[in-house]
Amino acid sequence: MKQIVCVDPNEFKLVNTDVPSLKQGEVLVKIRRVGICGTDLHAYRGNQPYFTYPRVLGHELSGIIEEIGENNRGFKKGDQVAIIPYLECGTCIACRNGKTNCCMSMRVLGVHVDGGMREWLNVPVDHLVNANSISLDEAAILEPLCIGAHAVRRAKITAGENVLVIGSGPIGLGVMSFAKQQGANVIAMDINEERLAFCKDWANVDATVDALNEPVKQIESVTNGEFPTTVFDATGNVHSMNQSFEYVAHGGTLVFVGLVKQDITFSDPDFHKKELTLMGSRNATRQDFEYVLEAMQNGQLDIDQYITHRCHFDHMINEFENWTKSETKVIKAIVEL
Repeated sequence: MKQIVCVDPNEFKLVNTDVPSLKQGEVLVKIRRVGICGTDLHAYRGNQPYFTYPRVLGHELSGIIEEIGENNRGFKKGDQVAIIPYLECGTCIACRNGKTNCCMSMRVLGVHVDGGMREWLNVPVDHLVNANSISLDEAAILEPLCIGAHAVRRAKITAGENVLVIGSGPIGLGVMSFAKQQGANVIAMDINEERLAFCKDWANVDATVDALNEPVKQIESVTNGEFPTTVFDATGNVHSMNQSFEYVAHGGTLVFVGLVKQDITFSDPDFHKKELTLMGSRNATRQDFEYVLEAMQNGQLDIDQYITHRCHFDHMINEFENWTKSETKVIKAIVEL
């Protein structure tokens, strides 16, 4: 079996190894699609938190069941599946309260344990999503879109609410789309004009803000001086996250969807004056996967535009460096097997 290993920052290696043997409750999946996300890019560059080398990347995954035993979930050999890559313990306080996405002993495929940048992967049967009703491409990008859907669900957005989403990468776009589906007035903010145009086209946002041109004044103008009641920061950029406190309305909520290694700092008097709510949003749950799957089935997400780059597994090492460059204009890249 071929697999691609990130052996050190900025270094991939193609290696051959045995097809994994199955343990009780596991399924052998032939991987067919691997989505590339910010986590993979950060890991490759050496600045991903909670990450060690060497590591097989890849947690946005779809494939075909190759081997499976008896199970109570109705799966059979040949089924097309998406993989929920968050391996929770099932027993800690978070898991017992249904918050498996923030398990105390969380192991994420491609981050804490080896992921799916390989020909075959064994996973627990209860971490599969039946994807026979959608394409392999759609199944692979269920996961990043679920990150956005989870953040929106966590924020409890209401119809007519002014919502600001900072960062128009794959995660931010998902936040925008699902916030719109909840009836919010969505404002997209980014430093890239082309990305902002894409937000209007793909996510149908109501307004855009250039982050490099006095964003506070722009946001104030768009919201008639009231500012957004919910702000999502999906940049994974410490400067943006520090600044984001300035954009939230009095009594509003700030949701950090992105993750950085550095500390976040803010003005406590301003935070207290506004009585802000600060939230973290991590990963997603099966409920989010089912919600996004239904949205795909109903044609509510334009996946053809969302996926901008692709290559075959055999060419991934040569292509990956290009995908890290802004001039390549990658939104979502897919590796095919």
